[in-house]
Amino acid sequence: MDPLNCAETFRRLDDYVDRELTTEEYTAVAAHLEQCAICAGEFAVEHDLLDQIRAKLAQVRLPADLMARIVSRLNAAP
Repeated sequence: MDPLNCAETFRRLDDYVDRELTTEEYTAVAAHLEQCAICAGEFAVEHDLLDQIRAKLAQVRLPADLMARIVSRLNAAP
């Protein structure tokens, strides 16, 4: 894969953060982030935001029967 430019890297950042890229794409994005301070800064912002969201979600208490209700509704769906 050819080196990515900033626009191509930016389009892939969400998938990069979520690790939803192919190995080749992931490597290309990582290589660009090592060379480009602007894209690396954008990645840091997105990564930090997701970490904050995960931390908040870890504090949320869900009803004990939530998973059973979800599975039941999924099974009842046409």
